[in-house]
Amino acid sequence: MSGDENSSSTFTFGNTAQEKGLSYVPKCYVVSASNRSSLDNEKAQVPTIDMAKLRQNGSECSFAIKELADACRHGGFFQIVNHGILQSILDEALSVAFDFFNLPTEEKVKFKSNDVYEPVRYGTSFEEGGVDKVQFWRVFLKHYAHPLDAWIDSWPENPPDYRDKMGKYCAEVRKLALELMGIIKKSLGLGPNHLGQKLEHGMQVMAVNCYPPCPEPDMALGMPQHSDYTCLTVVLQSSTGLEILDIEDGNWKVVPEVHGALMVHIGDHFEVLSNGLYKSVVHRSTVNSEKTRISIAGLHSLAMDDKMETAKELVDEQHPKLYKDSSFRDFVDFLARNDISDGKNFIDTLKL
Repeated sequence: MSGDENSSSTFTFGNTAQEKGLSYVPKCYVVSASNRSSLDNEKAQVPTIDMAKLRQNGSECSFAIKELADACRHGGFFQIVNHGILQSILDEALSVAFDFFNLPTEEKVKFKSNDVYEPVRYGTSFEEGGVDKVQFWRVFLKHYAHPLDAWIDSWPENPPDYRDKMGKYCAEVRKLALELMGIIKKSLGLGPNHLGQKLEHGMQVMAVNCYPPCPEPDMALGMPQHSDYTCLTVVLQSSTGLEILDIEDGNWKVVPEVHGALMVHIGDHFEVLSNGLYKSVVHRSTVNSEKTRISIAGLHSLAMDDKMETAKELVDEQHPKLYKDSSFRDFVDFLARNDISDGKNFIDTLKL
């Protein structure tokens, strides 16, 4: 292996280490020892929220809302079951995602872009001319998904059924996210009209992530630690690989797989809205040496320029406002200027 093969400048779009399937991890992909994942990390105790109970009336619903509030307060992460999305829709979304990443390189790079403002883009952790110092073992396709009819024609035409099957999943997961966001507002004691139509008119960005097999999974990461600048993120994954930071003991924990369940991350938007009562979960993606892992993250936020502000009902003399107002565009500007592999989180820039 030559010195050049360890430089990030060697790995251009379509020619990255993870796309080439190298038998070693180049130096520019090696994360610091303190940031590496232990292959025997313990499993996280993840709350499971039953959507069927949240949809009922009476005491069972009240108890389920309390469970949801506890999950938002203590970890910012939970899994949902009985969500109502058909298993076939979940399976087909994962299937067309695998099919997309299995396409020839020349087909995928039609969408290549380092522009974080681009509404449809294919990329890797490598950003030519960007700010990343460490590269990550991932390729991705990101695209806007709401309003669906405004964006779907700009999505990939190949695989031929990508738009249809991914579109069905996007529509279903958006309905679910809006329902969950309404319940989370209720759990904070906020009325149904809080934020007005801002959630309904908000953004849905789909991050379709592919983590190819890595020859030395203890040396690299799929994505570094970060929190999402969303109200909430709903994640569908093909296999385990997500780790969350336990805020109580400071250790990384593996999220166990629950077939048919969807994972939900509380994002920075809701930490700001709740004045810190609810926590945006810090998480990262690991890799393995055996098989490709796919995750489909639906990021749901306010519209690009709508500012999220702390609910006035949650501010008083004993509980002063803790966060500055900010928009999704502010976050994208932060991404364009900063290297998140350094551990910088946007939420930290908002704290007063």
